[in-house]
Amino acid sequence: MISRLIRRISETGAPICVGLDPMLTHIPEFILSRAYEEKGETLEGAAEAVWQFNRAIVDAVADLVPCVKPQLAMYEQFGVPGLAVYQRTVQYCRAKGLIVIADGKRGDIGSTSAAYAAAHLGSVQIGKSSCAAFDSDMLTVNPYLGSDGIKPFVDACNAFDRGIFVLVKTSNPSSGEFQDRLIDGKPLYWRVAEKVVEWGRSSMDGEWSNVGAVVGATYPEMIGELRGLMPHTFFLIPGYGAQGGRAEDLKDAFDRDGIGAVVNSSRGIIAAWKKDTYARFGTEHFADASRAAVLAMKEDLAKVC
Repeated sequence: MISRLIRRISETGAPICVGLDPMLTHIPEFILSRAYEEKGETLEGAAEAVWQFNRAIVDAVADLVPCVKPQLAMYEQFGVPGLAVYQRTVQYCRAKGLIVIADGKRGDIGSTSAAYAAAHLGSVQIGKSSCAAFDSDMLTVNPYLGSDGIKPFVDACNAFDRGIFVLVKTSNPSSGEFQDRLIDGKPLYWRVAEKVVEWGRSSMDGEWSNVGAVVGATYPEMIGELRGLMPHTFFLIPGYGAQGGRAEDLKDAFDRDGIGAVVNSSRGIIAAWKKDTYARFGTEHFADASRAAVLAMKEDLAKVC
């Protein structure tokens, strides 16, 4: 799987992931009004607005980027209608040639992790039929429960040619409350990184592993540390742009060939139409503003990879 992502990054020249995290406040009023008129101010109406918004964004950027990252919580908040739109979004993106990274941060043990893996990466056996549920390409995974919680996901990677990104050092301000705590003289995120390398050895795809790591852009000094610890682990980097991460902070994530990471931007792209920088596009052309934001991000990242 990871070789497919690397190939798409090379083809687009953009190590960029677009986060499809559509809060209703990100959606222009004319889309909301149209959806509510059709389906009411209901969960169904909200989900319809999300779908119309997502489709326009994807149409505008699909030729520029290798992948998208829908955040499951943004769909789950709208219940079953939201999950139906999530599934529809995944299918639409994959039909456009985009790699889909499901941002669910799933993790449990035994049969529960296996069920999460089946739902998002693999398939479930129903009688004589094997049926895929959400059918994403990759999934973010929480390592807190240890190897018991990760193995089912790695098994799914190997069985279905999929990938995972394990939370190692996240971009949020309070991440250090646990992740930076010293364990036998080393921070916990180092210990997690060492396990990611171990887990990744059983799912190599060329020089890189299908078991990647989430490493936040907001802690640039740690990016270099973690690249040294995980030379064959691909990074998914959140925190660029709206959270304060800058291109120059990311140079150590990439190898000498400019390979090694994909950088996510969510509201910096999908809500670009609300920024003064892109006001010229107007509300009606919000998707064109998103395209312009991707092009600007691509130019910015070209400085370091």
